Amino acid sequence: MTIANLQGLLREFAAERDWEPFHTPKNLAMALSGEAGELTEIFQWLTPAESSAVMTDPAQAVQVRDEIADVFAYLLRLADVLGVDLETALTEKMVKNAVKYPPANSTL
Repeated sequence: MTIANLQGLLREFAAERDWEPFHTPKNLAMALSGEAGELTEIFQWLTPAESSAVMTDPAQAVQVRDEIADVFAYLLRLADVLGVDLETALTEKMVKNAVKYPPANSTL
């Protein structure tokens, strides 16, 4: 499934529920932030080792997957509403990041 397909599914889901009036950029950005906060909450007090092993606990794994899916859904919906091509945006940003953060010169 492509990003465009996923956005179409989310667009249809929102339309079937008459949610479009609520899917403003502001509201979607706020919802995205809230869902990212819920994902963060899962990891908040874990040690680095515990956080690396979080997917080994079936109950936590479900929570992590659900919150990541929520974050992804709101990001996809926000980009769709704003007309942002996520693939292009990421590709262009990676070019900027490569200039800003060049690989360290290694003498290994």
